Amino acid sequence: MTDGIIKPPKIYSEWVELLDMFQAKTDDEAVITAMQNGTVEWQTGVAERFTQKLIDTVNARLNTASDKFQRDLNNARSHEGQIIQALLALRKEFCLLAKAINLPALPEKDRKQYVQLVLTQANKSQESLEESAKKDRTGKLASIIRNHKVNSF
Repeated sequence: MTDGIIKPPKIYSEWVELLDMFQAKTDDEAVITAMQNGTVEWQTGVAERFTQKLIDTVNARLNTASDKFQRDLNNARSHEGQIIQALLALRKEFCLLAKAINLPALPEKDRKQYVQLVLTQANKSQESLEESAKKDRTGKLASIIRNHKVNSF
């Protein structure tokens, strides 16, 4: 890494280093730019290890985002602005993860499948939030959740 620019990865070990940076949330924009410009030798062995590392990394980020969202919601209690901020932060993370996993270095059919994993998780989260909001008799929480969907990106 030089001058805030990260060299696009070409070999598996460079990808591992970059994905570790992504998992640690080290300069997401620079890391994603490098990932988008990286290449992968799509050969047996490397492809499987690379794919597993990529999916594991995105899953780790999904879990971290989910945990943070839950903490933010618990802290927000009934403060509308804080609830909205928590929803928007989760949506932003889903969007970032969809971008991170939609890599030109991957075969097209795999790219679509991996992006769908993130979209499915976002849709499940939205459905769960809407279901939970039904317990709020005022309907205010349901309205906030419908107006700030975590799966619209």
